[in-house]
Amino acid sequence: MTIDYLEKELVSLREELNNHKLYSTLSSIEDIRVFMEQHVFAVWDFMSLLKALQNHLTSTTLPWIPVSNPSTSRFINEIVLGEESDINELGKPKSHFEMYLDAMKQIGANSRQIEEFIVQIKNGLSIKDAIESVSLLPETATFINFTFDIINTNQPHKIASAFTFGREDLIPDMFFQIINQSKTSDTCYSKLTYYLKRHIELDGDEHGPLSLKMIEELCGNDSSKWNDAIEVAKNALQKRILLWDGIEELINSKKLIEM
Repeated sequence: MTIDYLEKELVSLREELNNHKLYSTLSSIEDIRVFMEQHVFAVWDFMSLLKALQNHLTSTTLPWIPVSNPSTSRFINEIVLGEESDINELGKPKSHFEMYLDAMKQIGANSRQIEEFIVQIKNGLSIKDAIESVSLLPETATFINFTFDIINTNQPHKIASAFTFGREDLIPDMFFQIINQSKTSDTCYSKLTYYLKRHIELDGDEHGPLSLKMIEELCGNDSSKWNDAIEVAKNALQKRILLWDGIEELINSKKLIEM
């Protein structure tokens, strides 16, 4: 089995995601606020996928020993550097999650739910209990639970598949267009604009091919691992589509209330 075969297996789901009706629903800053209030949980749980890969594919235990694949190790560590301690628009080190929170606050989105969720995690609650404590949107809860179910397998090839294929980008151009249309002399959305541009810069053309190479190295010639990778990738995309379904329905329900 090859990476080309895996990617062909995902074509229909990727098309469904790329053509999702959520994108045509987003038409105002108010819509972006609702979107961000749910999507922030996906920004948050991405870091746990990444840190799980760092634990498996780099040396994070003592005493230190060399890793089997320095190229993959470098790739993961580079992403961790960018995601966990990037430089914000003010030149200060911040994680992308924290930048996203800052952007939410500047744009007027409500960050209370994600902040309360983080407090519950810090207090030692399990993921499932923390989700219940903040009454999360069912589709968002399903998305997070799937992420941690994959992490808890402790199987790097499955975690890498969710990381590589389940994290489809937003369509930043659409966000930029809405932001530009909504700007007035009294408003500023600089933090969200910076976050989106930084996101694009760091992803670039390099991370995609390297993540595919990581899948190839982890699956090798083991057909069962390739089958696992395909199954996880499909499930990850399905959970993303489900998340988009939930957000789209939430945005439309709020529009009906405002009419």
